[in-house]
Amino acid sequence: MLNRASGLVIGIVFGAMICWTGMINPDVILGALTFQSSYLFLFMGSAVGTGALGLFILRKRAPKAVLVDAKVAWKDDPPARRHVTGSLMFGVGWGIACVCPGPILAQLGQGIPWAIYSFVGVVAGVFIYLRRGSVETEPAGDHAAAQAAPAAAVN
Repeated sequence: MLNRASGLVIGIVFGAMICWTGMINPDVILGALTFQSSYLFLFMGSAVGTGALGLFILRKRAPKAVLVDAKVAWKDDPPARRHVTGSLMFGVGWGIACVCPGPILAQLGQGIPWAIYSFVGVVAGVFIYLRRGSVETEPAGDHAAAQAAPAAAVN
């Protein structure tokens, strides 16, 4: 129950932040994709810098997870073909739809009608991915668990 409540709070904060910063506005995204505005790039750069600093600190402290009684651990995997393919698909979809998948629910919540098309596209993509017998790869470093999951469980 705590995990779900925490997830809900994190989702609400995330949604509020992307609305507040204008990241759900297609004009902001289009301005960045056409190099008319540097706002999106500066915003993402500050997020990457903050995340890198946070990970550096976490790696030095070897902390425990906040919601469960376990140490935080990860394995660095080198980039694989699936990472390159996924990033290319993400970038092309972002350029065509002028929306990142992150703010789709926030856009729907604000009543932006064209977000329905993006939402349907995301749901269709996930459905097609799972129907072809693929398994989710989260956590990305846990390949043994992904291979042990039966394909029938995802259908």
